[in-house]
Amino acid sequence: MTAVHAPGVPVIEDGELVSTNPATGAEAGRFPVADEEDVRRSVARAGEAARWWAGLGHAGRKERLLRWRSLIANRMTEIAELVNREGGKPVADGIVETTAAIEHIDWAARNARRVLGLRRVRSRLVLAEFSAHLEYQPYGVIGVIGPWNYPVVTPIGSLAYALAAGNAVVFKPSEYTPAVGQWLADTFAEVVPEHPVLQVVHGLGDVGAALCRSGVAKVAFTGSTATGKKVMAACAETLTPVLIEAGGKDAMIVDADANLDAAAEACVWGGLMNAGQTCIGIERVYAVEPVYDAFVAKVVEKAGRLTVGDGEDAEIGPITMPSQIEIIRRHIDDAIARGGRAVLGGPEAVQPPYVHPTILVDVPEDSAAVREETFGPTLTISRVRDSDEAVALVNAVPYGLGGSVFGRRNAMSIARRLRSGMAAVNSVITFVGMSTLPFGGVGDSGFGRIHGDDGLREFGRAKAITKRRGPSLMPAMTFERTPAQVGRIAKTIKMIYGRG
Repeated sequence: MTAVHAPGVPVIEDGELVSTNPATGAEAGRFPVADEEDVRRSVARAGEAARWWAGLGHAGRKERLLRWRSLIANRMTEIAELVNREGGKPVADGIVETTAAIEHIDWAARNARRVLGLRRVRSRLVLAEFSAHLEYQPYGVIGVIGPWNYPVVTPIGSLAYALAAGNAVVFKPSEYTPAVGQWLADTFAEVVPEHPVLQVVHGLGDVGAALCRSGVAKVAFTGSTATGKKVMAACAETLTPVLIEAGGKDAMIVDADANLDAAAEACVWGGLMNAGQTCIGIERVYAVEPVYDAFVAKVVEKAGRLTVGDGEDAEIGPITMPSQIEIIRRHIDDAIARGGRAVLGGPEAVQPPYVHPTILVDVPEDSAAVREETFGPTLTISRVRDSDEAVALVNAVPYGLGGSVFGRRNAMSIARRLRSGMAAVNSVITFVGMSTLPFGGVGDSGFGRIHGDDGLREFGRAKAITKRRGPSLMPAMTFERTPAQVGRIAKTIKMIYGRG
């Protein structure tokens, strides 16, 4: 008799991780669960593979990564449908997510040599007899712990950059989306069959903890702030460096000279896409007094048209992690109990496994809906006097991942004042697809960067080399120096640097 599983809740059955769709309960796949010894063996195999992979050089890795890019591009509908089947995300959103992932693979492959390769660095006068050289050498094996809400583009932000830098990777996908993680590793193995350069280990949180303690040279984690702290603590035992991309409570500011139609459209997309399960999604909005009422009306009208369900035409799918529904419900109930109003949705919008769009106004700034990560299709919209008050309120929470500003004259300066790792002006979340820019946050949103030049450097150790190119005119680092030479050194330094 086949066991009945709660839809979307990962379970372990006969040593396998069983993944199911959160809306229908249909099984998406079964994968062998790794124990601590399995994880260590995977890391050991990856260590051998890393030496081969690094030996290919930038050109060899680029050629293989571009083939992986092309394979994913040609099969993007396949992976988007798998994302839908496993996590409930609409297929159209899966295609958009995969498009961004393909861009990141392409950029990392094409730019790794420029960013990380050996190059001359300008030397200084006091050591003019030496030339300076810098390169970023691969760590060896990187452990990547991925999330469930964007199971393609977010892990690729670490996988592609780590691989382009010359590392092998052991990847622990979320237990909510193991099938997608396995698909990524399997397709990579199709283009790189020689060695296990990218491996997957499946399981619950204990497998992620085992990966942190397995001897990997660095861990790249994406997930909640609470889990990120646990990852740091585990890695601290062995001084294993970490990259943490944690939660967010991103805000949008709507200034007086904003295009309200564009701002409302972006707000609804940024706050409600993927059922609001986006770390860089808009959860709070601060609109200045002159445009507040008109802006709220436009957001309510647009959000009210969205369709919710698991059909082909649905624009908002189910909540992927069932336990999140109670958090969303608590935030809505708390906001209303504290004097807030639901101008769309409200407590009745919570209809597991779905949550319908909910727009809350007049919500106190110290409420859970404003200060805690909701991760659902809800928005709080608050009235402010001006952009200065808006910036102060945006920066008052401990998170600092992304943000958005709509306006004309002062929008750029407002964006620069946000305490966040990223910001978008007259758009939302566009920075995630901009492969030339670093992605990451501050405060409770973590530290370190993926994407861009900084993202490549995260996965390489800086190696500095000096090379003598002539005799020393001012021999300082030798016991053969004379008092007269030390005197000349002192005189020269005073002449060069002694004047203000």
